[in-house]
Amino acid sequence: MTRTKRGYIARRRRTKTRFFASSFRGAHSKLTRTITQQTIRALFSAHRDRDKQKINFRRLWITRINAVIREKVVSYNYSKLIHDLYKRQLLLNRKILAQIAISNRNCLYMISNEIIKEVDWKESTGII
Repeated sequence: MTRTKRGYIARRRRTKTRFFASSFRGAHSKLTRTITQQTIRALFSAHRDRDKQKINFRRLWITRINAVIREKVVSYNYSKLIHDLYKRQLLLNRKILAQIAISNRNCLYMISNEIIKEVDWKESTGII
């Protein structure tokens, strides 16, 4: 019986995963089986942590906004600010508000004061 020569497809797949794992340490970049395991693990972690990163940044923005708002006005906080922004139909997202809070606090104070004044005025006249 003559010898059957295998194709190049499996080798090409393995070299592709080896190239992906070339920066890993030790056997994780040398042995084919551990390369595939570590590649799957790395891709899984990257996918999971992309969602985690979005959650963490949103939490950071909320914390920054709340810290700046509570500094100036005593009985006003983040949730009331966001509620009043929606009432007034101002479309400022949390990322922009956090950047304003860090770079220019007075601007955020002015925004919150205007919102408080308008909401109080509307409530006193019975519009809302």
